[in-house]
Amino acid sequence: MAEPILQVNDLRTYFSTEEGIVKAVDGVSFTIDKGERFGVVGESGCGKSVTALSVMRLVEKPAGQIVTGEIIFDGMDLLRLTEEEMRHIRGGRIAMIFQDPMTALNPVYTIGNQLVETIELHQRVGKSEAEQIAIQALDDVHIPNPKQRMLDYPHQLSGGMRQRVMIAMGLSCNPDLLIADEPTTALDVTTQAQIMDLMLELADDRDTAVMLITHDLGVVAGFCDRIQVMYAGRLAEYGTTDEIFQETLHPYTAGLLGSMTRMDEVKQERLFSIKGAPPSLITPPSGCRFRPRCVFAQDVCRSDAPRAREMSPGHWVACHFAPDLDLETIKREETVA
Repeated sequence: MAEPILQVNDLRTYFSTEEGIVKAVDGVSFTIDKGERFGVVGESGCGKSVTALSVMRLVEKPAGQIVTGEIIFDGMDLLRLTEEEMRHIRGGRIAMIFQDPMTALNPVYTIGNQLVETIELHQRVGKSEAEQIAIQALDDVHIPNPKQRMLDYPHQLSGGMRQRVMIAMGLSCNPDLLIADEPTTALDVTTQAQIMDLMLELADDRDTAVMLITHDLGVVAGFCDRIQVMYAGRLAEYGTTDEIFQETLHPYTAGLLGSMTRMDEVKQERLFSIKGAPPSLITPPSGCRFRPRCVFAQDVCRSDAPRAREMSPGHWVACHFAPDLDLETIKREETVA
């Protein structure tokens, strides 16, 4: 078995608001092996980005707090490190690509300034050498005329080019783990494919583990080795990509799969959406948080929150009735409706 580079145990990250406590991440556990491509999938508001920010120790205080849990990176518990120690890891050994590169990049500094600053901070090289590394990083992500692009400001680049700059910045220090938070959300389909191919190529070349956060199962299908499906701050299902797609156990996962076009199917069926909306994480439903939207819900789902169970080696699901559900019922119910 591969050695884990990241191990998250019972992570709980809460936010204090005027309305109450938002339990954004509520007992999440997973591991990422060295060099692995790991996907975190779910609707908006399910806790994906907060999980990533917790790993980076970027949860804003005092409103946001990591209440309990462990985040073990290469044998170190990140929650026990000082802020000074964490700064050496953040951006160096763990890098992050944020959702919107236009807000992640500083608009008043050139691309070169921002790349060079990152490289100087984490690699401890002089400015001249840092500039050469930055130019090479831009060339690695297939940006034409990289030396000239160093002088450009973010607004002078297209969305796809800005995202390439963010990938270059993330990988310029050869991190052990790259967290990509919905890196293709604002891009057109063609550019999405180019960015995903580029990330796959660079991660494989450098043996970098990637944690890919997205709401689109289609994006992770050809990229990730394993997938964790999250719902309302908790684990729904966790397994290899083949298990998630071919041996689906959770009604929520089945709903997500049913809402996407499958190019590998000869006969195309009607697409559908999961009824309702994700719950408030201030006052979540009792028992199973997916219960109000689930066609299989019974009394036990209201009274008891399902514990994650290992149904086969490495394949976990948090559902009282898995694996005995006819998940095709979801499609039939939607079609009738």
